[in-house]
Amino acid sequence: MDYSLWFVTISTVLLVVYIIVQLLKGKCNSTALLEGKTIIVTGANTGIGYETALSFARRKGRVILACRSRERAEAACKTIKETSGNQNVLVKIIDLSIMASVRKFAEDFIKEEKRLDILVNNAAVSGMKKTITEEGLEYSYATNYLGPFLLTNLLLDIMKKTPNSRIVNVSSIVNMFGNVSFDTLNGEKYSIAGTYYDTKLLNIMFTKELSRKLKGTSVTTSCLHPGSVRTELLRNIPVYVRIPFQIMGLLFFKTCEEGAQTTIYCAISEDLQGVSGHYYMDCKDYEHTIYISKQAYDEGLCKKIWEVSERLTESK
Repeated sequence: MDYSLWFVTISTVLLVVYIIVQLLKGKCNSTALLEGKTIIVTGANTGIGYETALSFARRKGRVILACRSRERAEAACKTIKETSGNQNVLVKIIDLSIMASVRKFAEDFIKEEKRLDILVNNAAVSGMKKTITEEGLEYSYATNYLGPFLLTNLLLDIMKKTPNSRIVNVSSIVNMFGNVSFDTLNGEKYSIAGTYYDTKLLNIMFTKELSRKLKGTSVTTSCLHPGSVRTELLRNIPVYVRIPFQIMGLLFFKTCEEGAQTTIYCAISEDLQGVSGHYYMDCKDYEHTIYISKQAYDEGLCKKIWEVSERLTESK
């Protein structure tokens, strides 16, 4: 066997794939400044959330890092201030798995702030075993979907009073593998991988139903796949799965800064003014493509899931 030929062939294929991946990476080219605007980014202490918050701080926005860990959030806040030169960056604590914490965060925000221009629902977990919170909700479903659902609804009034405000929901391409039902929103049919797929699909269905409910207002909403990114999201999955992904990621996955580009694009791009309910990848519109589950377009199911979500979060 000619191993040298195999080596050359495999190396060539990997190089071609690497080049294609690099060429397809989207970048937000907007030069928009955010001075005078207030922004919330959940999960902003690390990964895509951190890079998103840093970009907003560099654009002179008032950036609120909405995080669960005060220690990690304060460290991120300090670095963002030093890096951006913007001192108008602050930390607010929220645990999206606990609805009481979500309510406290929203209540404090409404008391302290006069406007909300951008809400980025970025925080998520994966690879978690089924866990029921003290409020009776399944932890992953609560963190990835129900918490952001409640937070958004609690902040809608102040966003409606803020001209041209935007809600950005970070989803994933794995929504294609999701299969949701209105009677399984609390982990009734739980699997580690399936739960992540389902919650990412729920993020999209939430975006679309929210867009319909926001018609007649200046508030718009969008959702996105950030790409395959080298983040801490895989930290809870088994090591024998995590390590191969990490090795592959060194060559083919985006950096966190690259992964944040579509989130930033959805939040500030002038091209999206007045556009609502769409799904984006690499700073491009990917509506009605193979990269989004057909369930996302089932308006009846989206409406029913909204109603059940209201009941589970006691938000109606």
